[in-house]
Amino acid sequence: MVAPDLDVTVELARALLAEQHPDLAELPLATLANGWDNSVLRLGEELVLRLPRREAAAQLVIHEQRWLPELARTLPVEVPVPVRAGRPSSAAGYPWAWSVLPWIDGARVADLPPRERRHLAAPLAEFHRALHVPAPAAAPANPVRGVPLLRRAEAFRTRLERGLVPEPNRLQALFDRCAASPRWMGPPMWLHGDPHPGNLLATPAGGLAVIDFGDLTAGDPATDLAVAWLVFDTKGRHDYRAHLADLHPLDDPVWIRAYGWALNMATVTFESTAADGWMLQMGEHALAELLSEA
Repeated sequence: MVAPDLDVTVELARALLAEQHPDLAELPLATLANGWDNSVLRLGEELVLRLPRREAAAQLVIHEQRWLPELARTLPVEVPVPVRAGRPSSAAGYPWAWSVLPWIDGARVADLPPRERRHLAAPLAEFHRALHVPAPAAAPANPVRGVPLLRRAEAFRTRLERGLVPEPNRLQALFDRCAASPRWMGPPMWLHGDPHPGNLLATPAGGLAVIDFGDLTAGDPATDLAVAWLVFDTKGRHDYRAHLADLHPLDDPVWIRAYGWALNMATVTFESTAADGWMLQMGEHALAELLSEA
């Protein structure tokens, strides 16, 4: 995980609340997670705070605030639509926008064994079916998501050269084959942009919630379809793809590109730290699934 530009502490978050949302400032507050881009803090029983910890992620919160309320109306799963918006504060020493979100009860899918994720294949496919529609021209542009896979080739090669990922020669050959597949020729589609099991929740009622829309963008749906390998085992992947077969038959080149995106995303996790062991486990799972179908 990259180092933060700013440490988000409970004290900082409470100061922001006291300044901008004083009616929430006395609620219990505790850090839940520090991700690559954001810190997430539990606020009382029903809310969470999402605050960027890197300048590179600051605009992503604004994208969520702008677009998620609109998109949520068409989505068949629960998503964390911001309930309040926070602004930069010179008094508190915090330079970026931030959000108050609803708490969504559920188990992080990354913490579930792959066999216990299979029931999510249908709702995740339906989420992608609803989300993957042509995006407006004003949709956020993300230089590393939704773009032609070939644009990630140099970063992928450099990552393998660092020596942290097993079987680098085999993975490079597989990635090159995927990157050479036909490009997406349709309109830019809305994408979640960060389709991994850490951003999915299995709800107590057996359903699905999707969180962390910071990488929301538009482009090739193959980026999101990488979940087939990042999330599922062989059975779950078969079910997920079957639910989308009318949109993307098994011989659709989108699945070749999705395989390449899964390779790209899985290898990133091998650069995570020991504090983020779940990310490495996610990458190891995905690579095993990818190589089983190579």
